[in-house]
Amino acid sequence: MLKEIKYFIFIFLIILFLFLIGRHYFSDTNKKNSYRSFNSIDEKLNTFAEKLPILEDDTKNIIEYTEESDNQKRKKFNFWKLLENNE
Repeated sequence: MLKEIKYFIFIFLIILFLFLIGRHYFSDTNKKNSYRSFNSIDEKLNTFAEKLPILEDDTKNIIEYTEESDNQKRKKFNFWKLLENNE
């Protein structure tokens, strides 16, 4: 008998907890407060973005192109020949 009462109390507390949380979450005051906090975050971001300094672009002509000469002797490797000549 005590076991059933204990289980009933546990289930009742869980259901009561879920009901109160849902009631608070879907209430109008919570929706207003969350909307206000979103607006204040947007305002803070805008004021912070206005205060950011603009940096100069120093990446112009940073890449140096070199021409490869055909005079360089390169040994061409063949994968299968490398496996055959495994010494």
